[in-house]
Amino acid sequence: MPRHSKNVERSLPERALVVDNGAYTIKAGFANPSPDPDTDCQVIPNCVAKSRDNRVWIGAQIENCSDYGDMAFRRPVQKGFLVNWEAEREIWENTFLSKDAKVKCDPHDTSLLLAEAPNCPAALQSNCDQIVFEEFEFAAYRRCVGPSLNAFNDIPSLLEDPPRTTDLDSLPVECVLVIDSGYSHTTVTPVLRGKPIQQAIRRLDMGGKLLTNYMKEMLSVRQMDVRDETYLMNQMKEDTCYVSSNFKNDLESIGKGPLTAGKKTPPGYEDIVMDFVLPDYSTRMRGEIRPHDPTTMAMRTKLGAVTNAEGVKEYIMALGNERFTVPELLFSPGDIGMKQAGLSETVMQSMSGLPPGLWPSMLSNILVVGGSSKFEGFLERLSSEIRQLAPAECPVRVAAAPDPIKWTWLGGARLAGNKVALKELLVTRQEYQEYGSAWLLKRFSVGSAS
Repeated sequence: MPRHSKNVERSLPERALVVDNGAYTIKAGFANPSPDPDTDCQVIPNCVAKSRDNRVWIGAQIENCSDYGDMAFRRPVQKGFLVNWEAEREIWENTFLSKDAKVKCDPHDTSLLLAEAPNCPAALQSNCDQIVFEEFEFAAYRRCVGPSLNAFNDIPSLLEDPPRTTDLDSLPVECVLVIDSGYSHTTVTPVLRGKPIQQAIRRLDMGGKLLTNYMKEMLSVRQMDVRDETYLMNQMKEDTCYVSSNFKNDLESIGKGPLTAGKKTPPGYEDIVMDFVLPDYSTRMRGEIRPHDPTTMAMRTKLGAVTNAEGVKEYIMALGNERFTVPELLFSPGDIGMKQAGLSETVMQSMSGLPPGLWPSMLSNILVVGGSSKFEGFLERLSSEIRQLAPAECPVRVAAAPDPIKWTWLGGARLAGNKVALKELLVTRQEYQEYGSAWLLKRFSVGSAS
């Protein structure tokens, strides 16, 4: 097999583009020595959508849409893996190459650092490499496991540890257990010195997409047909759902309390039940949360419409146990018949793949990222359950990233901002053309801790 000669001086571009290609959104931006996720990172919907007027919206264009009703989505990333390059190509071209691109770049003068999900099939990896080098023609490229990039962030400050010295600031933290709960799946990845420990990575086939679909099914059976309202149901889930600290008690409170007027409500009932006013996409562009009003709900028509004091017709849905039974699936997948362990048990399964000597370091440095970790009460429930399952002699500390959606991107940007370290990782387009895709797969696979 041909080997790359280290004596040959490689010419690498000055600009490095960091892309976290998630199932729901793409996080993209250029690296610099002091990256700021608020200003340097753009979040772009990773989808091609079709509205009910048959107009097609690609990536960031969807932000200009004024009517999300009955909108159909095509997403290139399924179950965490990029499987549809036909759609992804359109989104990337709109995001990076078009006249109004959110993150405009010239691939010929740009290095690409691309984050992927753990345990991606080799065939999909090879296809991705070919698209990057042969179609987009990036000058240099590195594909790496997304959760491992979080090790380059300032994790000690999240856990209230002493700050790291300046000479260590550019290096990854020694140990971190990354729980990434995203749109299509959830992964638990132990990371040692910036490298994922492959045999201990665990996956839960539960994410924001399944939770949204579950909410659609429940409300369609109980109140009105919302099976085609994916965008609205996703927004409702994000705005109203929470993780219960005492699932049984909350369920009993809802079960004993009616959603109609004239009946006494049990303790805790009014804290859970709320009304959600649906948007009409003309006067109201986003759903509105209101305190539950049984009198108003009693006036609803069969289609859920209520005429308010101003004479305007509103469509209202009363949300009860849907608020906490939906995110409960992350901790109890068996509630819908999935034969998988919950998130806390999955963490302990990951620990079983590690030497016992690493358990204290990993369990005391747990980092939570991903959009599905933003539910109120998520962190407290996860920490409590892991504490119950972990050995008594192991301290358990769980921290949430300040911005769970952009945190992986930020780790990649900090890595790419270190040009010396980045130079060792990148593969140039000339090297790819000389050695081929099989060599590239082996080159990128040498990055896991054993």
